[in-house]
Amino acid sequence: MDQIISAINHWKGRITHSHIDVRAALIDMDGTLYDSMRNHTAAWYRLMTEQGIDCTREEFYLYEGMTGASTITRLWQRQWNKIPDLQLINDLYFQKTQYFNQLPAVLPMPGAKQMISSLLKADIMTVLVTGSGQPSVLDRLNNDYPGAFADSHRVTALNVTHGKPHPEPYLKGMEMAGVKYWQSMAIENAPIGVESAVASGAFTVALTTGPIPAETFAASGADLVLPSMQVLADIMPELLKHLRL
Repeated sequence: MDQIISAINHWKGRITHSHIDVRAALIDMDGTLYDSMRNHTAAWYRLMTEQGIDCTREEFYLYEGMTGASTITRLWQRQWNKIPDLQLINDLYFQKTQYFNQLPAVLPMPGAKQMISSLLKADIMTVLVTGSGQPSVLDRLNNDYPGAFADSHRVTALNVTHGKPHPEPYLKGMEMAGVKYWQSMAIENAPIGVESAVASGAFTVALTTGPIPAETFAASGADLVLPSMQVLADIMPELLKHLRL
């Protein structure tokens, strides 16, 4: 309870609106709804090392939430001080997708279905906000989370100009839901995603579902940092009582 009150006070301290009434949850996908980041980091690491890029598998956890094009461009500039052309970016991302699809199928994150169920029961609109454009995961949403993410309520790499950490993905999610920042909660698992959500003004929950320490999420501005999706699922009914005034 004290943690929830402290988190909401933190949110109120950084926004200008005096009244909060959360009506929409804007939710990341990889590492949040799906336990998929191990596969993504393995696929990225394989792709980039084959291209002669000096990198570590762990660093791709930090890029989670960025579009594939942004990730490729960042490493290309770092390695060779030049920007790859669009055709090369598309070819590389296609290959990364192939590598991802060769790995074992990912599963929903433990606790995620319970969390979504709590939101839907409370009449909270759910919107997907992901930097991914990977069909192999996106196509599973309707089966794994029925009724939660209509096609018209999905922000992906395919319909933004600026990916995370820019606030555009979360602002677009708010627009889709017909809500303002003071009516919005964001759920994330990566520092770049947290930065995007915080910049949009949404109440921001960070989950440490990977190797990134809680301190990094706090430094990125998260209002509430929790150790797992299951913990969030367990406290969601209580959290909503304080976010819907």
